[in-house]
Amino acid sequence: MENVIICNCKQVSYNDIVVALHSMKSFDDVLGAFEGVQKITNCSTGCGGCYQKVLDIISAEMMG
Repeated sequence: MENVIICNCKQVSYNDIVVALHSMKSFDDVLGAFEGVQKITNCSTGCGGCYQKVLDIISAEMMG
C-alpha cells in the first residue's frame, strides 16, 4: 500500500503503523496491538477519527 497519512492529527503514516507493530515483541490481539502502536506513534490520540483505519491496518498485518 502507498505510504499515506492515516492519522492527520499526529501525522502518522501507514508505514509508521506497520513499523511500530512489528517492533513490538508480540501482538496476540488487535486491541492490545492497537494500544502498543498508539504508545509508539501517538496515533488516534487527537480527534480519534483514524481509530478504525488503524485497527484495520493492524488486523490486516496480523492476518498476513
